[in-house]
Amino acid sequence: MVSSSTSQQSMGRIAVASLVGTTVEFYDFFIFGTAAALVFSSSFFPAMGPAAGTLAALATFGVAFVARPFGSILFGHFGDRMGRKTTLVVTLLLMGLATVAIGLLPTAASIGAAAPILLVVFRLCQGLAVGGEWAGAVLLAAEHAPPTRRGKYAIFPQLGPSLAFVLASGTFLITSLTLSKEQFASFGWRIPFLASALLVLLGLYVRMKIEETPAFTDLAATKARVPLFEVARRQPREVLLAAGSVTMLFSFFYIGVTFLTAYGTNTLQLGKPAVLMIGILGGLCFAATTIMSGLLCDRVGRRRVTTVANAAAIAWALVLFPVLSIGTPLAFAIGMCVTLGLVGVAYGPAGAHLPELFQARYRYTGAGLAYNLAGVLGGAVPPLAAAWLIESFGNGAIGLYLAAMAVLSLACSIALRETREVAMAEPTVQPT
Repeated sequence: MVSSSTSQQSMGRIAVASLVGTTVEFYDFFIFGTAAALVFSSSFFPAMGPAAGTLAALATFGVAFVARPFGSILFGHFGDRMGRKTTLVVTLLLMGLATVAIGLLPTAASIGAAAPILLVVFRLCQGLAVGGEWAGAVLLAAEHAPPTRRGKYAIFPQLGPSLAFVLASGTFLITSLTLSKEQFASFGWRIPFLASALLVLLGLYVRMKIEETPAFTDLAATKARVPLFEVARRQPREVLLAAGSVTMLFSFFYIGVTFLTAYGTNTLQLGKPAVLMIGILGGLCFAATTIMSGLLCDRVGRRRVTTVANAAAIAWALVLFPVLSIGTPLAFAIGMCVTLGLVGVAYGPAGAHLPELFQARYRYTGAGLAYNLAGVLGGAVPPLAAAWLIESFGNGAIGLYLAAMAVLSLACSIALRETREVAMAEPTVQPT
């Protein structure tokens, strides 16, 4: 229980540190997706034509998801061996350097084939960094939090993606409104990438001020020698079920922030400023439902909230594209806001639920691996599959695909145990 004013102030600093860190990390991660949808096809894949160039640009966005599980293994190892705080500083530095490098990268017109190759390399670095970021950030909040308010404090790192999406969309909106189309395509898209350097410095400053979590400090000589091997041997079921339970939120989120951005501008012809403003509104809906569900899961349990979100997502997946096909800005806004709102309902409890499933000695690795395996299936595949499905079978096929992802998540969330009463400093599964 956080009873003293000092401990309450400490929890406030930890909450801010986890929020700022994930916001910076995901801002860097998302501006790539926005740029991929808006300008990368012409800047790095001009010879492929608009349609194939857009598909190639979205593919570069997706390669980060391949790197994310490796990032969770790499940084999870160090997070479980050396501590949450040190590892989070390293992930933030890696993300910042890769993002600034993309902002400085010459286009294909200047250096030819080297441009898209380097773009992929830097994107892989981003994937490694964000793969190690999420678990450390939620552990920072959850392992410090009082048991009865773990869901509440785990909201703060969970708000990072929604705020980052709002910030990324807002940055691109400002640059697109203040620059001509030619200026934006030439250099304007680089401004959000270069501006991230200031955010990274802020994030580093905040993270250097926090203390290591009690759960990690209490491990002392009982740290896992090879966390990946231990979690694979002792809790493989939890890794797979946890990954499946959050696949829906990845599918819906990345369809919303990447594919729908391109769909709104290219197919619905709504105009870039309108699409970006609607994206900001969707991000705010995402934040609001994340807060609501994170608070609610402390009262009714993690599994119940997640199950309701996944069940509702099945129904919404089937009506999303019929709503979008109306073609008006209002219909597009409804589609974006409901999609991201459902993501928030599922995402709020995840910050407490996934860490609670694993023993402290390999919790960083276990939670991060589950989360990022879901990212491969739910984040990398849908934006690419959506373009192909529309071309081959029409819009309805995307809805069926998203519904299938939601069915998978519903089944896995039902199969997972409730963890609201778990003590973070004690093993949740006894060693064998």
